[in-house]
Amino acid sequence: MRLKKVMAALGASAAMMSGIVVCSTSASAAPACPSLYVVAIPGTWETGHEKAPGPGMLAGVTNGLPRNTDVDYVTYAATAFPWEGDVYGNSKKQAVDAARGLISEKLAACGNTKAAIVGYSQGADAAGDLAAEIGTGISPIPQDRVAAVGLISDPRRSPTDIQVGPHAPGAGAGGARPGGFGWLSDRTRTICAVDDLYCATANDDFVTRFAGFLAQSSDANPANLWRYQLEAGAIMTDLMSSGGFPTLGAQLTDAANQKRAKDLEQFYRSQAHTLYGSYSVGGGQTAISWMHNWIAQAS
Repeated sequence: MRLKKVMAALGASAAMMSGIVVCSTSASAAPACPSLYVVAIPGTWETGHEKAPGPGMLAGVTNGLPRNTDVDYVTYAATAFPWEGDVYGNSKKQAVDAARGLISEKLAACGNTKAAIVGYSQGADAAGDLAAEIGTGISPIPQDRVAAVGLISDPRRSPTDIQVGPHAPGAGAGGARPGGFGWLSDRTRTICAVDDLYCATANDDFVTRFAGFLAQSSDANPANLWRYQLEAGAIMTDLMSSGGFPTLGAQLTDAANQKRAKDLEQFYRSQAHTLYGSYSVGGGQTAISWMHNWIAQAS
């Protein structure tokens, strides 16, 4: 009888330990991986080293995405002027590096997860640069792991990018990316309000184009020397075909500078750069709601 009691006690203990082992294994299991991992890059002044990344303009894009989607926002300097601590080129590089790191880490941990990249303003500049890096094969992130790229007010918009909504004239103030988006071209969409000078600079506004080039190259990275040469060469080629240095000189006269100042003042007052939440792209959708649906469909 005692033997039976001992055996029963041992059996109960074994069952208990078995349960503990099972629970322990379950507790240490890796967290569930999303179908889609969205990395969002805010615009200038929407985040910073001392400021947590806020959704800002992209709130309507990332809020309410399907439950099988995870979203992370990138923290970076998000500055535009040297006196803010980081020049534009270095600020943008921080955003590209941070976004690349987030995506690489997530995709390495989750073999079936795909990524989406979305950005606004300087964030779109960074998101587009990362997409171009991936699409042209110079990134460790595989092209087939990126499902969608959404850019709102991209300062490097090219006339050849797939644009949603009314056709914006010209191109981004920072000039088009050499090589474009490569294999990600069919998965990249850009939205630019027709009056948003950041992404819709006239092709013959060489003063703004040179200023945009200087901002883009302000990180002075020797590894990008080839890119700087191509971008400067593109501006010079267009300038020479439009009358050369006399044309540039005419755009630098006092009268021309005064007109440019008035145009910029009108642009800032119009708030064209900040009204994408109400900017219609057709079909009853705004730029933000369309981009939300575009990202959601990729999940």
